[in-house]
Amino acid sequence: MVTWLDRWPAGPGEGPTVAVKDLIDVEGSVTTAGCRTLADHSPPAGRDALCITAIRQAGGRLVGKTNLHELAFGTSGINPWFGTPANPADPGRVPGGSSSGSAVAAAVEEADVALGTDTGGSVRIPAACCGVVGLKTTHGLISLDGVWPLAPSFDSVGLLAVDVRRVVLGMAMLGVELRDEEVPGVVGRVVLAPAVDVDPVIEAAVDAALAAAGLAVEPVAIASWKAAWAAQQRVLVEEAWRCDHHLLDIDSGAGVSDEIRARLLAGSGIDAATLKADRAAGLAWTAELAELVGRHGILVLPTLAVRPPRLEEFGAAGGFNVLTAPVNFAGFPAISLPVPVAEPGRPAASLQLVGLPGAEGLLCAAAARVEAAVSA
Repeated sequence: MVTWLDRWPAGPGEGPTVAVKDLIDVEGSVTTAGCRTLADHSPPAGRDALCITAIRQAGGRLVGKTNLHELAFGTSGINPWFGTPANPADPGRVPGGSSSGSAVAAAVEEADVALGTDTGGSVRIPAACCGVVGLKTTHGLISLDGVWPLAPSFDSVGLLAVDVRRVVLGMAMLGVELRDEEVPGVVGRVVLAPAVDVDPVIEAAVDAALAAAGLAVEPVAIASWKAAWAAQQRVLVEEAWRCDHHLLDIDSGAGVSDEIRARLLAGSGIDAATLKADRAAGLAWTAELAELVGRHGILVLPTLAVRPPRLEEFGAAGGFNVLTAPVNFAGFPAISLPVPVAEPGRPAASLQLVGLPGAEGLLCAAAARVEAAVSA
């Protein structure tokens, strides 16, 4: 069970310690992206990614590169080459992906803040699985210079930590100071049934957390949610093919797992007409979601529709990112945080807050309010 792919002692000073998903360049370290081919054939990075430069300038102390789902192209966090980080909330279950190692490092507090990336849920999903806070930032807010691409239309740098305060600290290190904004008294509570089947225990946990925080809700039915998810997934897979298919030509593709090979090849079969239609659907979806979020200020829904599957059962868990990927399709920010469930002995569920582009401050303020309420 491997959390770290490269580990370093924290440098001098008292700045926050920072774990870095091994999709992000750190000078002198090989960026493996969790892939055997890149680990074996890539030279050490010649310079830091721009987000790492910002972290260093802010006094952050890097403590290592964390494991991930291979090429960031999956949601389980299971890695056949380097091992799978152990989920501290429930070791028999998946840690979530793709930022699995970053979620685990944050959860066990081996770093104050962990950097991840989120293309279809890859910060929020492992945060939900491991019981920590995960922030997906507005697409384009944090530079992707020096970050290995998966699907550039959706890739975004994000943060994981044990609480909202540390996520805000991480944003400050990335050069984004978040104001403490006033949280609306009424939020939009997303209703996706019957198109998306969500575990009623999770739905109840979300509702109970909102009530504890004193947030009134207005139901928001979004009939197009699942269609947006399906279209986003096709665009993502096609872009992943264009970004990473060349890895299949190195050593006859021996250093790319069968799972990732199959996903990449699926992207090669998406025709131009389908892709054009899906991108047009993305524009319509963005406008629709903007109208809904603008009307309510914040939309609320679970992060995961189901309990994290057991490691040996994940193959049957289709659509694990069905509640997260549509947010990436629009490029909006979202934050996930753990909320308690009523079922004894069961790890926390996860609540997701979605805002308009640039609303990270509002989302963190709302998340902090919920966090304080459920902690009490």
